[in-house]
Amino acid sequence: MTSTITISPDTQYYLDLEERYGAHNYHPLPVVLNKGEGVFLYDVDGNRYYDFLSGYSAVNQGHCHPKIVAALTEQAQKLTLTSRAFHSNLLGEYEKYITAYFGYDKVLPMNTGVEAVETALKLSRKWGYEVKGIPEDKAKVIVCEGNFHGRTSAVISFSSDPLAKRNFGPYMPGYEAIPFNDLATLEKAFQDTNVAAFLFEPIQGEAGVVVPDDGYYKGIRSLCTEYNVLMVADEIQTGLARTGKMLACDHENVRPDILLLGKALSGGMLPVSAVLCDDEIMMTIKPGEHGSTYGGNPLACAVAMAALRVLKEEQMETNAAAMGELLRREIQKLDSPFIVTARGKGLLNAIVIKHPDPEAAWDLCLALKENGLLAKPTHGDKIRFAPPLVITKEQVLASVAIIGKSLQVFL
Repeated sequence: MTSTITISPDTQYYLDLEERYGAHNYHPLPVVLNKGEGVFLYDVDGNRYYDFLSGYSAVNQGHCHPKIVAALTEQAQKLTLTSRAFHSNLLGEYEKYITAYFGYDKVLPMNTGVEAVETALKLSRKWGYEVKGIPEDKAKVIVCEGNFHGRTSAVISFSSDPLAKRNFGPYMPGYEAIPFNDLATLEKAFQDTNVAAFLFEPIQGEAGVVVPDDGYYKGIRSLCTEYNVLMVADEIQTGLARTGKMLACDHENVRPDILLLGKALSGGMLPVSAVLCDDEIMMTIKPGEHGSTYGGNPLACAVAMAALRVLKEEQMETNAAAMGELLRREIQKLDSPFIVTARGKGLLNAIVIKHPDPEAAWDLCLALKENGLLAKPTHGDKIRFAPPLVITKEQVLASVAIIGKSLQVFL
């Protein structure tokens, strides 16, 4: 089974440039994009595609949302960067806005998602030593097997993905991985009084949109409170209305001790991330102990506030909930023998492919691309379906028709 794809001379030109001059650390679909608008992407040949990846949920608000673009262009003509050596007129305004938005005392602004994760790990250890009283250099952080929190040296130290780890050692100690969605094992891990924090994704996205049992978040909250352990929720992909609530933890009305945001915090305009927590945790970090040249820059502050306003003004969490339910229902109606399941919450979804060919998911994505929809496999037999949250009912139905047509590649 092989998907037949067409590659124009223009597309091939750009593919060859990347192959010749770029690092080979990604394996993209053979499509070269030059325009985005709402739920659509366009390639250099003028073809239009439904975007079912959303920049790994970085463009929840849709491509080039006019209100976010306006905030970007207006601020870009005034002031973009001061570094944190000086104050800017927007940093405090942004800090006030986002802390009120999510209900925390303080925010530490960073850039990329993995920088937010690293910041949370440092905060957790600092709190562990200075507040909980863990002996020096003994702090542990519990994580989940199958996690994806980025690819820095520290983060891959507790990854269970051999591709992320192989030949990048030695690895940083101080982490223990336990099964995801397993409260009994979590409580057992908490018997160690040197545990400072539990870092988890409310839904494991890169692992194939693995949704835990109902009550998992409440169980984590209860155990963390009982054992004096920080609950650290990596909502970089699951947050900002993606799952049908502003935060995935909101599905169970749970408040993490440390909340990590990124990706759609800028609507896909530039790297913006944030670490939110209360004073007891945040104020353990003193001047000179952590920072970032670009963290909290005026351009990022203006864009992030616009991106957050758009989410609420356009009721994107409500639309994500409704359209996600419709998407899963319509995929199930296809009744394809090649789809084991369609799972997810809101508009963070995945299908699991059943086929003897290990490249089947990749071939299906190539067929989807030929038929006007862009998606990408993860972990071999799974394909994420996560369109921008502005998608309409008609667009969902049209997209499912493309999926149904593309499944014919297996016949």
